[in-house]
Amino acid sequence: MTRSKSSAAWLKRHLSDPYVRKASAQGYRARSAFKLLEIVERERLAQPGQIVVDLGAAPGSWSQVLAERVGRSGRVVAVDLLEVAAIPGVTVIQGDFCEDAVLTCLEEALEGRKIDLVVSDMAPNISGVRSADQARSIHLCELALEFAKSHLNPRGAFLVKAFQGVGYPEFLAAMKRVFVSVVSRKPGASRGESKEMYLFGKGLRIATGP
Repeated sequence: MTRSKSSAAWLKRHLSDPYVRKASAQGYRARSAFKLLEIVERERLAQPGQIVVDLGAAPGSWSQVLAERVGRSGRVVAVDLLEVAAIPGVTVIQGDFCEDAVLTCLEEALEGRKIDLVVSDMAPNISGVRSADQARSIHLCELALEFAKSHLNPRGAFLVKAFQGVGYPEFLAAMKRVFVSVVSRKPGASRGESKEMYLFGKGLRIATGP
């Protein structure tokens, strides 16, 4: 009974959410599109002609935003364990980013080119054990950071969703060792009770190859 009441409350909140309605009206696959939109507009990211990688892309709302911004002269490569329905201007790779084979496919899709922007909205499968879920989440952030460090051009940028908790301060410190500028953003579409934070790093301190 408790679960049913909780589900009904979630559905009511979801349907009354203005960002859900906006996403539906504007053709975005999820309300999270507006989290990214606020940040990329503020930071002037994903400019026409740029190359962008979207990690943890499903259902594809971030890739939709990115493809619109980089235009036909740019390129977006999206990666997720789950299936992502086709998006014009986006190359989709389905698989586990933690596996070497998927990383190899991603590098082949880039054809040796450096990336202008890496975004990561990756999240682990939730086990319900808070400490374990937090550790897995931070680990995914670390993997995304390592990829960005190796594949971004020297002036490139990295945007990652991280949850505040155990391991968060250490990950923030790691980002500051990699990027010249690191800031945190909490977009308006992010629910107030959520511990999610979006960390944005720009300009590699040390440019390293893959």
